[in-house]
Amino acid sequence: MSIHSRHIVIGGAAGQGLVTVGQLLCKSMIRAGYEVLVTQDYMSRVRGGHNTYNIRVGVEPLTGPTDACDILVALNQETVELHRNSLSSKGLLVLDEELDALGLPALKVPFATLAPKAIFQNVAALGVLCSALGIAKEIPSKLVHDSFGKKGDAVVQQNMQVLDDAYAWGLANGLECEKLPQPKNLTPRMFLNGNEAIALGALAAGVKFCSFYPMTPATSVAQNLITHGRKMGVIVEQVEDEIAALNMGLGASYAGAPTLVPTSGGGFALMTEAVSLAGVMEQPVVIVLAQRPGPATGLPTRTEQADLNLVLYAGHGEFPRAIFAPGTIEECFLLTHKAFDITEKYQTPAFVLTDQELADRHMGVVPFDLSRLPAVAQPDLGDGAAEQYRRYALTRDGLSPRRIPGYGSSIVLADCHEHTEDGHITEDMGMRVAMNDKRFIKAEGMVDEVVPPKRFGAAHPKRLLVCWGSTEGAAREAADMLNAKGESVGVLSFSQVWPLNPGQFMADLEAAEEVICVEGNKTAQFARLLRQETGFAMHGTVLRYDGRPFTPDYILGKLAG
Repeated sequence: MSIHSRHIVIGGAAGQGLVTVGQLLCKSMIRAGYEVLVTQDYMSRVRGGHNTYNIRVGVEPLTGPTDACDILVALNQETVELHRNSLSSKGLLVLDEELDALGLPALKVPFATLAPKAIFQNVAALGVLCSALGIAKEIPSKLVHDSFGKKGDAVVQQNMQVLDDAYAWGLANGLECEKLPQPKNLTPRMFLNGNEAIALGALAAGVKFCSFYPMTPATSVAQNLITHGRKMGVIVEQVEDEIAALNMGLGASYAGAPTLVPTSGGGFALMTEAVSLAGVMEQPVVIVLAQRPGPATGLPTRTEQADLNLVLYAGHGEFPRAIFAPGTIEECFLLTHKAFDITEKYQTPAFVLTDQELADRHMGVVPFDLSRLPAVAQPDLGDGAAEQYRRYALTRDGLSPRRIPGYGSSIVLADCHEHTEDGHITEDMGMRVAMNDKRFIKAEGMVDEVVPPKRFGAAHPKRLLVCWGSTEGAAREAADMLNAKGESVGVLSFSQVWPLNPGQFMADLEAAEEVICVEGNKTAQFARLLRQETGFAMHGTVLRYDGRPFTPDYILGKLAG
């Protein structure tokens, strides 16, 4: 059945503070014990344009975004005009008293009275919304203290006065607003988005170097490493272009630093030569690619899943790689951590493939238990038998001992050419074949460590929805809604899309009467990949490529034809 929740849409122009209002409200609701899921829709502008901060709140765990709007908070007139038809039948418009409600049921707020200085209007909006929704005043009050305490007592007191006045006004005038039900989850949680979780996963794995060139929606991965990494000895370098970013990352990795390089599709396109360099060097590196719609600059602040083929085939020549596609905030953390282990163990590039929706998706997340994380593979820091050391020694499992230059007298060579076992350039045909075979022997080991797809919904479904990455939540809820109507629907969600291990999922595909692939691109890239690797052809697809995230209603509409 559909998850019972409320959907609050805060709309306005960039620079009006809608994100600040949204984040303060979300943190208050999480502290009160509610589940929240945030998606953001913003234009590629520093100021102006039309943006929304979309909050889904409920007492049960939430998996993905939704379409219906229950409360529309309009910071400007354009928001009222654009979203007037999206309000549900019991929806409520919250806006400044100077704006025109266009005949909609409205709570008109005297912001100029409640907050004489515009700088305090965010706190005034927080007070009105918390009181109207039934959130106890002590929760936003403590949040205001926590948020503004470093600015001094005078600033805190000014904000507290505005909050008190706005909360009282909301109590007196917000009676028509339906209160939130009693919360269930009082477990302390972090308010975290996908990119923040990726940065934390990298820190937990021991990252020591990050090189990047800013590109939405990946930039905040590096920004979070800048914020939190200093105390952990992480060096972050903003370089002149994306080509330099990955090349510098490979240099740092060669010198012994676990390395992360975040980018998006257009930036990654410039990195592909260096991806190939990582392949022949057998050099560990984790690349985070946050997808957005192309071609070229496309829709730079929207979401899509159209770069799977780009990552799968990037770099000339042939060499193995691992591609992870987290579907949740928690998986952003866990799979980034795993990517560092896989890239070091198999000495080949590993990718974390996300998208704008997941990068910017905020949720309340239980703090990660670091004690339960498996150990991350490490290079060989020994120096035994240094004179006989061969960086690219031919071994049965394809894994050569990777030593770090400077840790003893072992000579550690690296080369962009084909090479001998000790790392010198060669054009010997037999050695070429042996080295290429050696690199692909590693791929066989990687298959044994593939993260299996997750199963949701009916145990033995007649209809199976196959998805990958961020589409998981919407697909799960769509399946639940269909099952509540008596249908038999399951979900098979892939969080690692390469390499594939057919033994993990072929029985599921073959048992279902109808298999539908749900993914965010025009050409059904993952469905084609599955057919290429297994021979299984999907019975149908549900595709979305308008720059907006999947929702359960969108999937159900497409399935209904």
